[in-house]
Amino acid sequence: MEEPRQRARPGRTPAPAGRTSRPRQAEVARLAGVSQATVSLVLGARKQGATISEETRQKVLDAVRTLGYVPDPAASRLAAARNNLLGVFSFTSTFPTDVQHSYYPFLVGVEQEAAARGYDLVLFTGSSTGGAGAAGPHALNRVRLADGCLFLGRHAPADELRRLVADGFPVVHLGRRDELEGLAWVGADYISAGQEVVAHLAALGHRRIVLVREDDEAPASTDREHGFLKGLEEAGLPGGPAAVFRSADPERDLTAERLRGWLDDGVTAFVAEETDTGDAWRALHGAAHFVGIDAPRDASLALLGSPPPDLADGPSPTGFDVPRPQLGAAAVRMLAALVSGEKTREPLVACTFRPGSTAGPPPVRP
Repeated sequence: MEEPRQRARPGRTPAPAGRTSRPRQAEVARLAGVSQATVSLVLGARKQGATISEETRQKVLDAVRTLGYVPDPAASRLAAARNNLLGVFSFTSTFPTDVQHSYYPFLVGVEQEAAARGYDLVLFTGSSTGGAGAAGPHALNRVRLADGCLFLGRHAPADELRRLVADGFPVVHLGRRDELEGLAWVGADYISAGQEVVAHLAALGHRRIVLVREDDEAPASTDREHGFLKGLEEAGLPGGPAAVFRSADPERDLTAERLRGWLDDGVTAFVAEETDTGDAWRALHGAAHFVGIDAPRDASLALLGSPPPDLADGPSPTGFDVPRPQLGAAAVRMLAALVSGEKTREPLVACTFRPGSTAGPPPVRP
């Protein structure tokens, strides 16, 4: 007996002959030769900070027609549900509510902006994911309780974030993450701020400057180093690998002997990056104290950010302040727009130069 033919829906290309299952976004992505995140962005009409070329968009639409793809109606209804909750996920074992924690000022801006827009917050931590999203492939699924989610953390699980974006879930990362296609983010202009700090040191007369940083590829660290090196280049000062000291354990590797060696080679100013650990500045500060350096009399010190809480009571370091509350508010604005299906962009937030008291003219060498 001849099987009845499946009737094509108006305006839809019939599914390939013999197929019984619903085509999935992953198949559309394979046929179009793009990522699943790109398919989600094209079909959802959301750019989320990403630029989709017309050629790529057409490839996706052609693949949709070829496969007869239509969104899962149940998933669409679920995605359309709104409960005025925004998630905030921190990749730490406990949520950073201590006022001394470096993330706390971000949360102040997040809370104020969310309240102004009529949203409540749901706070998540990395405690159930091994501290940094290290658990299974669905470790972040619980953030779907909210309408969308902000993510805080120097290191975040890229695959998990890609999966959320591919599913069309509104996500904003607080800090630059443009290596993940389709992921929206807000960030500070660390490059310009780093250049300004180096320009200040150069204007004081320093000609040999070294940057101390952690040994990883966190975007915030990369931007700080980029700004530092651009500042050296613009001032006509020596740069390259010799101007940057990278270490996975700065407090162990930045020894008094190494610091004395730099001083003997003519280095007169040292710059450290700020991170959520504070290790680079703590290592530089500790080594300088051990050697007996009186800043700025014997050498100048500068910090690309703010000091960790345990060193915040000392002299104010020359450097810049990160506008954390403003960044938190910008992240909420972007997330609220994505939840509403709007296209939006937030400019980089400028950092404020901090003159401090740890930088001055280089010492006169005999």
